[in-house]
Amino acid sequence: MQKRKGLIFVLSAPSGGGKTSLVKALLKEDKNLVHPASFTTRQRRAGEKDGVDYNFISEKEFGHRLKKGEFLEWSKPFGCCYATSKAAIIKNIKNGKDAILSLDFNGADFVKKSFKDSAAIYILPPSIKALRQRLVGRMTDRSSEIKKRLSFAKDDIRRIGRYDYVVVNDNFMEAVSKLKSIIVAERLKVR
Repeated sequence: MQKRKGLIFVLSAPSGGGKTSLVKALLKEDKNLVHPASFTTRQRRAGEKDGVDYNFISEKEFGHRLKKGEFLEWSKPFGCCYATSKAAIIKNIKNGKDAILSLDFNGADFVKKSFKDSAAIYILPPSIKALRQRLVGRMTDRSSEIKKRLSFAKDDIRRIGRYDYVVVNDNFMEAVSKLKSIIVAERLKVR
């Protein structure tokens, strides 16, 4: 029997939607799921580890890697650059590992066009009010930044029709369970 090629799962959500926490929960439970650390030029937040949560690099280094074609996709929301390593994704899927990526809608679109078998999942907050409370509660942004993120979130949510699945992150464990169901269904799909 031929070795199974890995799949790509893309999670998108507004800032504060819970995608990082959901990805961490999925990785704890599913040993065939990997989350290659994205590259970013933003400052490290408390508790984040370089090479685990993100690969923190300078804008100069980011530009150098971009010119060399090392990124599968990249974006610059809120003034900081984010990118996915092309080599890390290809290596994992060739080895039968499923990659789960946290991307904005542009990144999700790019991956869907490049990898037809990928599954795009949108994590929807229960409400804009709840999203605002989450952003305020994490205490990483000033009120002007939170206002900008909420405005962006409303625009982002309008693009929900581009995704294959939607999971409302109202109850965390329920959202994890629904994501696990999607992953199992995609693995069982006849391709």
